[in-house]
Amino acid sequence: MALGIIAGGGALPGRVAAAALASGREVFLVGLDGFADPAVLAHYPHALARIGAAGRILQLLRGAGCTEIVLVGPVRRPSLLDLRPDAEGARLLGRIGRAAFGGDDGLLAAIVRVLADEGFRVIGAHEVFTEALAPPGLLTSIGPDAQALADIARGREVVQALGTADVGQACVVQQGIVLAVEAIEGTDAMLARCGALARPGPGGVLVKLVKPGQDRRADLPTLGVESVQAVRAAGLRGIAFEAGGTLLADRASMIAAAEAAGLFLLGLGPDPIERSPSSQKGARG
Repeated sequence: MALGIIAGGGALPGRVAAAALASGREVFLVGLDGFADPAVLAHYPHALARIGAAGRILQLLRGAGCTEIVLVGPVRRPSLLDLRPDAEGARLLGRIGRAAFGGDDGLLAAIVRVLADEGFRVIGAHEVFTEALAPPGLLTSIGPDAQALADIARGREVVQALGTADVGQACVVQQGIVLAVEAIEGTDAMLARCGALARPGPGGVLVKLVKPGQDRRADLPTLGVESVQAVRAAGLRGIAFEAGGTLLADRASMIAAAEAAGLFLLGLGPDPIERSPSSQKGARG
């Protein structure tokens, strides 16, 4: 039984496919045109489809014998005008209903329900690519100092509030001040505007968490080497993310890039942040 992978952007769809193959499963990727990286798709059986061509997507998955599906890789939500749904897409859009015009989490949950009604079982990328799940604790030799820990605690409160409203998964905090919050533009675009907003003194932190109540089968927070580079370019000192709820696309390379840049990587557990001996090393900024 082949695993169907509906592939958005980035390298993660390929890593999920490689993990599935390593476990003995066949794979078939449906790359979303304009989002999926052709170089990633090229290594596996695949086809391209417009995001609005639901009929073609379902036909391709059924033709490849897929009954389980993974939704993975970033996709920018199109407007209804850009979507141009085919007949099947229009039918499914009608079943998704109001969720199509709400927050991302509500939309993804509705898509998962509709795919289940169509006979597919949607599973999380982390159920296939298990080693991608972020572990708890400090991953780098450099840790957050007391100011960075305070900023992380503040960022955690802000992101949880954002997530409850189904707005975004991330924010940037510097010296207790929220410099930016993530909305539809995504984390990288949010980081790109932080440099001009930075205050003198110790740099800020990026905090990225799962939304409260989020269906973890789709749109888990994802970080990679590009995230580290964007954080460094923004003048920040590190990244704090939800352990067990964040995908690290290439953990070893990400840690190496963070070490080279003098940044910390910290997996957050459910308990409040406390200062630990490792945090007293401080982070270069």
